[in-house]
Amino acid sequence: MILSAILMVFGVTTACADNDKPITVAQLPAKAQQFVKAHFSNEKVALAKIEQDFLETTYEVVFTNGSKVEFLKNGEWKEIDCKYSTVPVAVVPAQIAQYISQNYPDTKVVKLERDRREYEVKITNGLELTFDTRFNLIDIDD
Repeated sequence: MILSAILMVFGVTTACADNDKPITVAQLPAKAQQFVKAHFSNEKVALAKIEQDFLETTYEVVFTNGSKVEFLKNGEWKEIDCKYSTVPVAVVPAQIAQYISQNYPDTKVVKLERDRREYEVKITNGLELTFDTRFNLIDIDD
């Protein structure tokens, strides 16, 4: 009986996970809409979707040039991934941009991700830099 209950909970969790639904850009949170207009106004949106997992709701916008931006429920950006271009300079926190320009002057940011504890930054030379919330470098991966 306990095994049945565990399997049932797992089944419900699995059924609730990965519930993606296409939406229009107008259905994004207002803050996300403003971000797209301000930083990706020259890009055409290929797909916008809402992703509802068991504990979290996020939004994702994919552009025809291959770039994508993931937003939290409140419209704040969570991840910016520009595979074939670079992350807009205005989005990169000034302290991180300064560190990169001083230490890796011939590189650009191609991916930027943040959470409550840190920022992960991938630059064009393939390095992944991790900064804490005070913008101190805490890790480098190649």
